Amino acid sequence: MREPVDLRRQRILAAVRSRGATRVSELAAELAVSVVTLRRDVEELAREGKLRRGHGVARPVTDEAERPAPRASGPTADGGPVAVVVPERHSYLYETLHGARAAFEEAGVRIALHIAPAAPGAEQSLVERALADGARGLLIAPRWRSRAVEEADCTWLSRVGVPTVVMERRPRRGGALHAVDAVCTDHWYGVHLAVEHLTGLGHRRIVLAARDDSPTARALRAAFTEIVADHPGVDAWALALSSPGAVPDPAAPAAQQPVDLPSLLAEQGATAAVLHGDVDALMLVQALRDAGVRVPEDCSVIAYDDVVAALGSTPLTAVSPPKADIGRAAAELLLRRLARGAGPVRRLELLPELVVRGSTRPLRGA
Repeated sequence: MREPVDLRRQRILAAVRSRGATRVSELAAELAVSVVTLRRDVEELAREGKLRRGHGVARPVTDEAERPAPRASGPTADGGPVAVVVPERHSYLYETLHGARAAFEEAGVRIALHIAPAAPGAEQSLVERALADGARGLLIAPRWRSRAVEEADCTWLSRVGVPTVVMERRPRRGGALHAVDAVCTDHWYGVHLAVEHLTGLGHRRIVLAARDDSPTARALRAAFTEIVADHPGVDAWALALSSPGAVPDPAAPAAQQPVDLPSLLAEQGATAAVLHGDVDALMLVQALRDAGVRVPEDCSVIAYDDVVAALGSTPLTAVSPPKADIGRAAAELLLRRLARGAGPVRRLELLPELVVRGSTRPLRGA
């Protein structure tokens, strides 16, 4: 079905406002229309005073240097919305929204919430439409299933053109988003808490079963590898996928391999496991039970996320990131940027805590 003209022109406006001067040929290719059609759209938008035409390019009406300084009356002065973009079916990030929403409501700022499907390019399209609708700030938690997707998203996100805060994601050092405000949980510290708790109970052989299709998952795997490799209380350790579909590419061969945690525990002689995230953790605990491995009698288990970890038949000890506080801190950082404009870029890390429940106990004979 052909895209409606009005929607296509909104996307053109959003792209030009976020990127600055943009070649007509590039926009035509991106929107899958002919250059002639795109040129007509640009001419009409220019006639309406919404952008400026150049030789083969479209430019925003007001250049960055010509924009007036922010008014002193604060971030709510113009009443425009703030776009908030999060992935679909992500209960962890939905909890962060509660904190963000409270901060924005207290400041009198309206939220325009956008739920990004898993389709490639969905987040960029949503952001461009939000900008076309008048969003004056962006709070975003990108999906970033793979490092390649992360690199591609960082490129266009760095050119959005409105104050932006990246939530619960840590932009890569030296990357395009290094100089963009960000708020994230210190996941290294979360893994540290889990390992210290288990080794303190006498467990010396530990397995991490984690996803590999999100920035959090990759951070946990890297932190675990670093921490246990040099930990004097760890004799052996291993990594595993937490579910068959927990890789960036569902078609990859690794995705077809079953997750046999009981066999891995037996092979390693492991008596403890850290499992990411909560739903996968609860399912893996069921698999252990079905294989005759009792939690915590035979194996102590720590979940990572603490969204539904407490609801298992055996409530799971869990690393609990400060989800609502992450959202509030991100919103407050964006409000500060909207109110004050230029200033030092801020990168905040909040520490998680360990909530001890019934799935961990001292190793017998330790």
